[in-house]
Amino acid sequence: MRINLMAAAGLLFAVQIWAAPLWASDLAREGRIAAEIQDALLVGEPLTLQAQGVEFFAIQAAEETDYIQGAAIILHGRGAHPDWVDVINPLRSRLPEYGWKTLSIQLPIAASDASGWVYRELIPEAFPRITAAVEHLKRQGVTNIVLIGHSLGARMGVEYLAQGAPAELRAFVAIGLSADNTTPDSGTLGALKKLRLPLLDIYGSRDIDAVLNSVAARSAASRQAKNGAYRQNRIDGADHFFNGLNDTLVAEVRAWLGRVAPGEERRSVR
Repeated sequence: MRINLMAAAGLLFAVQIWAAPLWASDLAREGRIAAEIQDALLVGEPLTLQAQGVEFFAIQAAEETDYIQGAAIILHGRGAHPDWVDVINPLRSRLPEYGWKTLSIQLPIAASDASGWVYRELIPEAFPRITAAVEHLKRQGVTNIVLIGHSLGARMGVEYLAQGAPAELRAFVAIGLSADNTTPDSGTLGALKKLRLPLLDIYGSRDIDAVLNSVAARSAASRQAKNGAYRQNRIDGADHFFNGLNDTLVAEVRAWLGRVAPGEERRSVR
């Protein structure tokens, strides 16, 4: 009987391992990052959101004007966090100056030494979190929502939208979006072929190879989708993290959002 029980326990363990995702976000690492950010947070309020039973960290910053343009959900890059010093913090802390509420969310991350393919497996795990962020803003009465993603966050965003965008999502800003030219019908390029909402594809002239080498392919994929609201914008001198040019990035994003998703400029209550 003891042998049978041990065998059964081993079988149950094997089934559990088989049924669980091979690569899930490192929630312990997420927790450590959240604790560190909260201790040093200068702009915005920390939040805990939930998606499919998993709690994740987010930072919300209120508009600093007497009107509300809408809200921007901000998606960080690989292994980063919702207050990353380059790209993410400048956008989440500066857009409120122009009437935009921001909600920067923690995306799934792997162990610090994980390879790139591990992060590719994590992309679908981001989708429920983005939906939870949209729902959180809707409960606050926000109906004009834009999505802004950097690097892997941009890819997570574009693949999320390709599944079918919520009606409240009006535009997408992809910063440093990479694509694999050898897989034109999947990944970034496959997703771009399905999107017709306003999309700003912004990158630096000194960006990483995966971004620069796919500029033409990304544009062609959007043309195939007949997305007349797709725009590509190269920032001269900018690298993948827009070092020294974050002010320029914020200005470009703000100006484009003002054209394609201006919102209703509802008065805020203070």
